[in-house]
Amino acid sequence: MTAVPRTRTRTHHRRQVLVTGLAATAVLATSAVPSVAAGSRPRSTAGTGRARADLPIAHLPRPTGPFDVGSTTFHLVDRTRAAPWAPESSPYRELMISVHYPAAPGGSAPREPQMSAAAAAHFGGPEGAAALNLGMTPGTVDWGATLSHARRDAPVHPRAGRLPVVLYSPGLGDPRTWNTALVDDLASHGYAVVTFDHTYEATEVEFPGGRLATMRIFDGAPPSDPDAVSALLRKVVAVRVADTRFVLDRLPALNRTRFGDVLDLRRVGMFGHSAGGFTAAQAMHDDRRIRAGVNMDGQMDYVGGELPDGSRLSTVALEGLDRPLLLMGTESEGSGDYRQQPSWAAFWRNTPGWKANVTLTGSRHASYTDAQVLLPQLARQGAEPGDGLTAAVGTVRPDRAAAAARAYVTSFFGRWLRGHDDHLLDGPSGRFPEMVFSR
Repeated sequence: MTAVPRTRTRTHHRRQVLVTGLAATAVLATSAVPSVAAGSRPRSTAGTGRARADLPIAHLPRPTGPFDVGSTTFHLVDRTRAAPWAPESSPYRELMISVHYPAAPGGSAPREPQMSAAAAAHFGGPEGAAALNLGMTPGTVDWGATLSHARRDAPVHPRAGRLPVVLYSPGLGDPRTWNTALVDDLASHGYAVVTFDHTYEATEVEFPGGRLATMRIFDGAPPSDPDAVSALLRKVVAVRVADTRFVLDRLPALNRTRFGDVLDLRRVGMFGHSAGGFTAAQAMHDDRRIRAGVNMDGQMDYVGGELPDGSRLSTVALEGLDRPLLLMGTESEGSGDYRQQPSWAAFWRNTPGWKANVTLTGSRHASYTDAQVLLPQLARQGAEPGDGLTAAVGTVRPDRAAAAARAYVTSFFGRWLRGHDDHLLDGPSGRFPEMVFSR
């Protein structure tokens, strides 16, 4: 396989951090993302699971649970809500969601690609999240060759019982597929995991028929005025929470028609990375159907350029929660211990319910995504992030980071959705010395 030359060249498309908790986060340095028009169809062989011989590829680790994994995808339209972004493209809010679940063994269906064809091509292009959030050189990786461990539309395992439901919201700019390793792992332990894209905020979402909707959250150039930045972030989070509540509203019908009523909608949790972690916490605050949540390195404020004051803290930070939330920090600047983050510190003070804060030693903001396991493999083949591998995913061993994230998320939902407490969250563990607890 031909190695890809490394480059440190920065283009005007590289992002500056707007709010570290709202993604690796997200506005462009000098101009808005030049958006591919909705409805366009980039030509690509990506997303087929067939590797291109001239480009590096990477593999996701196998799930650790006792079940095989299946997945199915739905196109949802909320006809009660006007499109919040790019209304000229569609009058209503449209979402793509996937459900990963424990599947019956066997079957002839092949493993699903991590990303669909057009989505994988755009993700790895100059306007995709690989370049904008991770600094990967466009066109240097065959993202479409990476396979999930799920088989499309496989039957639900007959012995899996009633399935607790866990929702997943990705970071700003990232697609719903950018935590597939963790999602598949949860499903293999007996959960129905519902992932969803936030359309026109993710760098790409592929709809049926190959229609591609790309990032459109900026009207012209990204804002630089602090008040305008804060207003944009408020809208982003409000749209995300509304998306979450809409998905919850639609799950009962999908449960009856597709899943034979095996989804236990009385036991619903949610987790997310970065802006998705903020979304999980805020959606819990706003909707009591969500019983437990995990915020993976997502601040909970609307910062425009200065430290957050009370007017720029979210209601979940100001009022807290009466249900359990796990804060998972990294060793990125401004993360880690809750006392280092004004919004996390406010949440901690104001929360009477169960809470915990762990930090993965040697990690960076992207360590709680598929970047942690995929980028080191790609770097060994010559496709390294522009600022270097350590800047992207830290110094923690990829296998240890993946094992820790899986163990703590599974332990949390096992405790609060199943009533099975393995006591991993009681305090420091010899199994995972990389995880530091804050008190």
